[in-house]
Amino acid sequence: MSYQVLARKWRPQRFSEVVGQQHVLSALENGLREGRLHHAYLFSGTRGVGKTSIARLFAKGLNCETGITATPCGECANCKAIEEGRFIDLIEIDAASRTKVEDTRELLDNVQYKPTVGRFKVYLIDEVHMLSRHSFNALLKTLEEPPEYVKFLLATTDPQKLPITILSRCMQFHLRALDQVQIANHLEFILQQENIPYESAAMEKLAKAAQGSIRDSLSLTDQAIVVSNANISLPIVQQMLGLIDDHQPIELVTALAQADGEKAMSVIQSVAEKGVDWSQLLSDVAQTLHQIAMLQLLKNSGQEQTQLHFLAKQIAPEDVQFFYQLMLNGKKELEFAPEQRAGVEMTILRALAFHPKRVEEINRQPVREVVQTTASAVTQTSQQNIEQLKARLNQNHTSQAVNSVQNIATSPVAKMSENSTAYQQPNVSAAESSSVLVSPALAAMQARKQLQQTQAQLTQNEKKNLS
Repeated sequence: MSYQVLARKWRPQRFSEVVGQQHVLSALENGLREGRLHHAYLFSGTRGVGKTSIARLFAKGLNCETGITATPCGECANCKAIEEGRFIDLIEIDAASRTKVEDTRELLDNVQYKPTVGRFKVYLIDEVHMLSRHSFNALLKTLEEPPEYVKFLLATTDPQKLPITILSRCMQFHLRALDQVQIANHLEFILQQENIPYESAAMEKLAKAAQGSIRDSLSLTDQAIVVSNANISLPIVQQMLGLIDDHQPIELVTALAQADGEKAMSVIQSVAEKGVDWSQLLSDVAQTLHQIAMLQLLKNSGQEQTQLHFLAKQIAPEDVQFFYQLMLNGKKELEFAPEQRAGVEMTILRALAFHPKRVEEINRQPVREVVQTTASAVTQTSQQNIEQLKARLNQNHTSQAVNSVQNIATSPVAKMSENSTAYQQPNVSAAESSSVLVSPALAAMQARKQLQQTQAQLTQNEKKNLS
């Protein structure tokens, strides 16, 4: 007998065997129990959460020989035929491979015929969002008013791509991604039934890697069984998934908090020796920062004082947000890096380069030097301008003083022209001239006053020109 993978071997055969999805199961069971059956059901959700399995269980409940029931017997011919995939009145269609409108019309041509064996003819259309627009249009009328013996069960991972006219004709159920604890417990149950030894920590890693998909977790478990030779341990699972030790992301965050570049590069080197997935490393660091942020918000969460509690007190909340954003950006830009390790290292170096402590230490001394250099340059420039101004003033003052003395010597009484600073000889008679003779000392005082006024005027003009 050939080996059957865990995902197929442990496919649920009763509603009670389904992992999670109680909000969907209770509605379907109530409908089967009370006889309130819709003609079209839409099951949506991410991969591997039970859409097709629940649809088959519903078809089994509709066609069980014991009657319409929420607890099909699993022993009658119809139940066994559905489990084995050979029930003639359960038509399963892969919409991804039959997208043409001709395929849909061929399907609908057989709707008019009554079921051959069962109570209902059930059409299970998987990945229904892959149908073409014309196929949807051809399906509308039949989906709205099908024969009473026909039920449509639609499954999709992307309900947003379905036309609103299809959605409005269906009873919709959204299946949620499974919790990590639910998946881990289910894996442990299966391995116990298979008599395969395991470590609980390894199951937790497999459940986390499945990202809410029970089928993915079973596929990873199959792989772990082969890799570990049916003895699943944590180191083997970590190596298989390319995971790092739990303490290494914390060590990397500690190095970032302390602005210790050498320690950060040492952690990256130790991670590289294990052949880690570099994108996963950035995700683990981001998750560690998220845990720190939550500890800062919920100060009373957890009584045990761990390294995360210490980091929550050491790192400022705004720095946690800053590092978290850098990790997300680094992960997004990782595909553009020439080498993934180089991309991770540059992300860490970027966090160190803009670290508040490092920026303060690096910029403190250079800022003083820049200020001193700038002040010295400004002072030197000002002194040069002042010296040039003094030289020009002295030159102007000397020439004006000589002209003034000459004018005073020829005419003691002088007046200024409105548009010139030179003196003009007034028109006076000889008698007046003899009565207004000025002594040489008074003439010198007048010349000095004139020189000061001229100097002040030139200074103002120079300031205007400089500004």
